Amino acid sequence: MTLTLITFDWLPDFPRGFVRDMRVRWCLEELGRPYRVETVPSHPKSDAHWQMQPFGQVPVIREKDLTLFESGAILMHLAEGSALLPGPRRALVTQWMFAALNTVEEASARWVLMVLAVRMPDFFGPAPDKQVIEFARQGMNARLAPLEEKLAAQDWLAGDFSIADIAMIDVLRVGRSEGALEGWPALAAYVARGTARPAFRKAMDDHMAHWQAADHARMAAAPA
Repeated sequence: MTLTLITFDWLPDFPRGFVRDMRVRWCLEELGRPYRVETVPSHPKSDAHWQMQPFGQVPVIREKDLTLFESGAILMHLAEGSALLPGPRRALVTQWMFAALNTVEEASARWVLMVLAVRMPDFFGPAPDKQVIEFARQGMNARLAPLEEKLAAQDWLAGDFSIADIAMIDVLRVGRSEGALEGWPALAAYVARGTARPAFRKAMDDHMAHWQAADHARMAAAPA
């Protein structure tokens, strides 16, 4: 049975490329697994969406009788028994994946949301003072510094490429888009290494094609 990936039907330009279904698409491409895409409205949320995902977020996957949300849980489920989550390194890979989704993403997302609020207060809310934004950046940098040291000495987080790298690189891509990796050459090289992988490029092409198709469908449905 082909796996179903559920994401939003349409979004404005600025979050495209960073919606978390990219993590799942990338993992599926690394594994060579086919999948199909279904959508839920981004606004207003549908009852079906709330039933699948109690927080109204994406991605969600459906596979046989299993419906699963949270990108980290999905990555672990998909990678089980594969080279992306090998038994001998399972604990180490899991450790670094949780570090990506908790320690690093928590700090970087806090700063990124503040930066975006400066440009788009109507969407992200009033921007905080510059001192608050700088304090958030310092907190993020405190997480990036040990990661920089580690990735200056090795290509991937837990031996060979794994779901820990899918998660961490996807987190770092968001911060990189706002200049967070300036001054962190090992992290910049790590993200470049990951995003050069054929599976990432295929996933990103399909991810962006989804939004382009959504634009066309939206225009076709608009009144003349």
